Amino acid sequence: MTVEIVRIPVLSDNYVWLMHDAASGETVVIDPAVAEPVLEAAAKRGWRITQIWNTHWHPDHVGGNAEIKAATNCSISGPSAEAERIPTLDHKVAGGDQVKIGTIAADVIDVPAHTAGHIAYHLPSEKTVFVGDTLFAMGCGRLFEGTAEQMFDNMQRLAALPDETAVYCAHEYTLSNGRYALVAEPDNEHIVARMNAVEAARARGDATVPTSISLEKATNPFMRAKNAQELAERRAAKDSFQ
Repeated sequence: MTVEIVRIPVLSDNYVWLMHDAASGETVVIDPAVAEPVLEAAAKRGWRITQIWNTHWHPDHVGGNAEIKAATNCSISGPSAEAERIPTLDHKVAGGDQVKIGTIAADVIDVPAHTAGHIAYHLPSEKTVFVGDTLFAMGCGRLFEGTAEQMFDNMQRLAALPDETAVYCAHEYTLSNGRYALVAEPDNEHIVARMNAVEAARARGDATVPTSISLEKATNPFMRAKNAQELAERRAAKDSFQ
């Protein structure tokens, strides 16, 4: 990997990602919920924020856009299908488009379901994908504006990425997701082993993301769902799971 990626914990369980390319001097913020901690993290490292990439319109992903833009004059890219709900956008993108940090290309992937226009950013050369609230460690986003069929398609699309791809999601939900995963697939030894590691990490106060495509294929009950109906049943069960 030639870029450097920094995790910035904000709010109660959000992660904002700061990605820096030393060759070009560019720094991209992915899904800034708030501005101040992001500006501080960049300043501390001497990084100049040049871009923001949004995955979807929810306020805990775009709330820092305007303030960061005012402070840095950065450009903002995000889903064209949600442009009306993200008034700060400079560049509207959709599946099949590309954005770049320096000379490094990120392919935009359409992943609707959590929101109608949700997108992800896949950087093949960096073996990295930023998935917003579509794929989580052992989980997937709630179906607020889309269908189980769409989310099933998203899971298949992401599962087709190379196994070693690092997955950067936007929330620390792994512990609760894992507790449900144990119920969904009680005989899955990979989930049992992973939960032991997750519980130990959280007890230490450590983050559990990024994850990887290979790890999700082994332990994520939504990525492992056999069809859209099974994903729908699992999502409904998780929605009411305590």
